[in-house]
Amino acid sequence: MSETPQIGSQEHRDLRKQESGRVAIVGAIVNLILSAVKVMVGILGNSQALIIDGIHSLSDLMTDILVLAASHHASHGPDANHPYGHGRFETAATLALGAFLVLVAGGIMWDSIERLTHAADAVTPKPIALYAALFSILTNEALYWYTLIVARRINSDLLRANAWHHRSDAISSIVVLVGVAGAMLGHGWLDLAAALIVGAMVAKIGWDLGWGAMRELVDESLEEDKVEQIRHIITGIPGVRSLHMLRTRRQGHEAMADVHVQVDPMISVSEGHMVAIAVEEQIKAGIEEISDVTVHIDPEDDETMPTCKGLPLRDEAERILGEAWKPLDCLGRQERILFHYLGGKIDLEVFFPLDCYDSRENAVNLQQAMQKSLRKHPDFGEVRVYFGGVSHLERA
Repeated sequence: MSETPQIGSQEHRDLRKQESGRVAIVGAIVNLILSAVKVMVGILGNSQALIIDGIHSLSDLMTDILVLAASHHASHGPDANHPYGHGRFETAATLALGAFLVLVAGGIMWDSIERLTHAADAVTPKPIALYAALFSILTNEALYWYTLIVARRINSDLLRANAWHHRSDAISSIVVLVGVAGAMLGHGWLDLAAALIVGAMVAKIGWDLGWGAMRELVDESLEEDKVEQIRHIITGIPGVRSLHMLRTRRQGHEAMADVHVQVDPMISVSEGHMVAIAVEEQIKAGIEEISDVTVHIDPEDDETMPTCKGLPLRDEAERILGEAWKPLDCLGRQERILFHYLGGKIDLEVFFPLDCYDSRENAVNLQQAMQKSLRKHPDFGEVRVYFGGVSHLERA
């Protein structure tokens, strides 16, 4: 058995395009045949309902074309104009198809009422109309299951919507079957009762599909259990202290997440980056539909701690330090300075070469002098000094 392509990969998009295109072509051919059969038999069998149902099948060709076009666009990966991919083409098409189902349901109900009000003018249908309606029911039901199976395999809401559209066609043919049989037996009211019930069912299906697509278009979050699963995955990763601002959203058959992850503030940038990679990989492995994860690494909880917004960046900070520390010995020979933006201040770690260290007492005096000289600069916090890569001072 071949391995299923990873969601979000171009291979997976190509598979969805291929499967969706095949379903749309099969649906188009079947609907073309059904429309021809039902219109011709409706004319020969004196069934206005069957003629209208044939026109209904002909209109389904438009939805198959819609599925084909949407699956083609949705298969493309990200580009300059669509940096998050083209998955929303499928969502928009699902919304349109849901609206179309609602309109079809309204049309079924309206047509049934119209035919009932003119029941006296109706011609009694011939038995051949019953066979055509039964053929339409069986064919559309088979098309429903075929489309639904493919929709489940590639996780396509658009194909699910189209599958229910085929089911609505089968149900509308049941309406025709009941109406034709009722008319042949002299019970025209059966057509109206069946049409109203089935029309309401189809309208409910269209509403659910359309409303689900609308919720996706306005970036509704994933289900709460999946969000909680993501939290559990993140908190179980070594190096993660906490998380906040976890946000998720859907885009077609894929989903995306972004999160702020708090780590030890003293680790290196590269280690923080590796934690972010681990978070991304494990979320994708744990939640199948998630194809994109954005991880923001925080040295502290920026929702509760004082903001560092407005603090000077390195160039300006080094200029301030140069002026403040100019009178001190050994300044200017530092190998590097680490800036830690924490708690609304800049903590400093200053590294000197080992030959700058002559005694612990002088090292302590240097650290105290550096700290004292920054009293007039409230943006700076604690100063720590190191010689030869080894700290000789304990945290105050």
